[in-house]
Amino acid sequence: MRKRMGKRMQTEILKVDPKNPEKEKLEKAAEVIREGGLVAFPTETVYGLGANALDKKAVTKIFRAKQRPMDNPLIVHISDMGMARRIAELNEVAEKLAKEFFPGPLTLVVPKKEVVPAEVTAGLDTVAIRMPSHPIALKLIEAAKVPIAAPSANLAGKPSPTKAEHVIEDLYGRIDLIIDGGETNIGVESTVLDTTTLEILRPGGLPIEEIRKLVDVKVFKGKVEVAKSPGMKYRHYAPDAELIVFYGKRDDVVEKIKKLSGELVRKGLRVGIAATNLQPYSELNAEVIELGNSIEEVAKNLFSCLRELDKKADVIIAEGVEEKGIGLAVMNRLMKASAGKFYRV
Repeated sequence: MRKRMGKRMQTEILKVDPKNPEKEKLEKAAEVIREGGLVAFPTETVYGLGANALDKKAVTKIFRAKQRPMDNPLIVHISDMGMARRIAELNEVAEKLAKEFFPGPLTLVVPKKEVVPAEVTAGLDTVAIRMPSHPIALKLIEAAKVPIAAPSANLAGKPSPTKAEHVIEDLYGRIDLIIDGGETNIGVESTVLDTTTLEILRPGGLPIEEIRKLVDVKVFKGKVEVAKSPGMKYRHYAPDAELIVFYGKRDDVVEKIKKLSGELVRKGLRVGIAATNLQPYSELNAEVIELGNSIEEVAKNLFSCLRELDKKADVIIAEGVEEKGIGLAVMNRLMKASAGKFYRV
């Protein structure tokens, strides 16, 4: 296990080829997992912070490192369906969706087996499972030979990490190893589906429209007392700066953002703008970052943009997007991050 530097852990950073992961490097990371340590690794969605899902002491370290509430359940990452069946009971819906979408950005909430510690599931009788498609993630699980519990590799509540640098900013000195596998592909977390209720608990990287081609599902709305999935109960994805989101007809959104930006600058505040196009804001006294021209680019760049603007602004104003495809996930993240400052214009 890694040495500690006083109260801080000596975190090792291991650069791994995301397309052809070096076997010996992944075996080194897998050994850390087997020994009860914490490893941050890339998936196709965001970076995850992994521990042996069957080791309750290791799982508890995740909550401590992230400063995450213990009643917020974790997602268990698997490498094959045999591993899934060892930890969970899969109903007909789960089998059908897994056959179509595993590996990929879909998490299924299913009844758990006793082998899964209560620390993983926040004491619930269900467990969230997913099979990532990223080569590093899949091969790490295979090398570890155990399912890996892994929430996003950031401090609780902060924007999720899509690059190793984001993990380093939040967790260096708190965990054993960070695998640097470059930027993630999708940029928002997996879609979470409760197979026992046929509810989407969290929109994510797999568009709901694709799921509905196979299964009739509804989207959960409202507040929860007990979270069955990450991203349901607490404020998430939020920068330290105040975040305000406007959505609706784009011309109206642009005018609203320009007006508010001017008012805030006159008050002496530093303003950051997350925009789908830079041009309308070119003359403003504000830091403007372009999210992208397609909804896929917006999703991929969202968290990175929020992190970058957070270093330069007291208030961040973001353009909303259409709630179709992965746009629904983008809007979900912006709504959670803005803590209610989410306005239609």
